[in-house]
Amino acid sequence: MTNRSVRNGENRDDVQELVVLLAEDGRPIGTAPKDQVHHADTPLHLAFSCYLFDDAGAVLLTRRALHKRTFPGIWTNSCCGHPAPGEDPEAAVRRRVREELGLEIADLRCALPDFRYRATASDGVVENEICPVYVGRAAGPVQPDPAEVMEHVWAQWHELRVAARLPWAISPWAAAQIPLLDSLHLVAFR
Repeated sequence: MTNRSVRNGENRDDVQELVVLLAEDGRPIGTAPKDQVHHADTPLHLAFSCYLFDDAGAVLLTRRALHKRTFPGIWTNSCCGHPAPGEDPEAAVRRRVREELGLEIADLRCALPDFRYRATASDGVVENEICPVYVGRAAGPVQPDPAEVMEHVWAQWHELRVAARLPWAISPWAAAQIPLLDSLHLVAFR
């Protein structure tokens, strides 16, 4: 199942993206259009984050496009997104990485299956997500969709550790995820 795709000649922007709404215990309780779910009282919903490494152990950071509804223009992890209703989470990560970054992923795995956060942007828009965190190896050159990603850079892990301590330097979810990932000693990726 796809969340945002081109079907029978439809424009990708004409397909309504749905997010999975969750109860406090993480059970799915319904869906809502993505363009209507993020506001000052965002309901808990399902998402994912992904950190992609290259063969030298550098990690891909992206800067969100300025028109994004939540946290526009902020530097963050490689890719974030929402699984569609009924979509396998790993398939959702692979789909979204292809859409946003033009990349395939090798050796994808879920590193933080129970990560959850709530963060409020400077404009009052809230993110409220149960957000499993994946790590993988980028396969091929980065070809970002400018509608999603305005800049990207390959960084060393120790630079991410520093950025995680600077609340203005990186997204709040990445700032919370990086120390947790660091504690896992992901040697295979760095």
